[in-house]
Amino acid sequence: MWREFVTSISNEHYFKEPATKYEIDQIQKDLNVELPEELAGLLNETNGVFDNWNCPLIWSASQIVKDNLFFRNFDDYKDIYMPFDNLFFFSEAGNGDLFCYAILKNGNIEKNDIYVWNHEDDSRTWVAASLKQFIEGWLTDKIGV
Repeated sequence: MWREFVTSISNEHYFKEPATKYEIDQIQKDLNVELPEELAGLLNETNGVFDNWNCPLIWSASQIVKDNLFFRNFDDYKDIYMPFDNLFFFSEAGNGDLFCYAILKNGNIEKNDIYVWNHEDDSRTWVAASLKQFIEGWLTDKIGV
C-alpha cells in the first residue's frame, strides 16, 4: 500500500526491505513510545523511503532511534530548546527542521497529526493530519518549511 502510494506521486523514490520485527520493537523499547499504526505499517513494507540521491523521505528504523535519542539527550540542546521527550521525529526537511508526531501521555501518540520542529526558533507547527497527507504534501510542494 505505501510503496504504491509513494510511487503514484513520485517515481524518484526507492524502498528497502521491510524493517524487521526486532527493529520495530527496538524503536518502541528505546524511545518508550507506541508507534502510530500508519508509521508501523510503512516500516512493515519498507525500512524507510529514500530519493534517488539517498536522502530519506521517511527515516529507517535505526535512524529513527538514533536521531530521537540524540535530540533527547544532547546536553547542549537542553539550554537552547524545549525538551524533545514529547516529540517523535521520523523525517527531515533538509534544512535542519524535523517532522514529528506529538507524544501526548504514557508514550502514546494518540493522533496522526504531523508537526514540523523549526530548529531556528524551536517552534512546533502542525503541517498535516496524517502520514499519508504529509507524504503527498511534501512530494507535491503543498507542504513547505
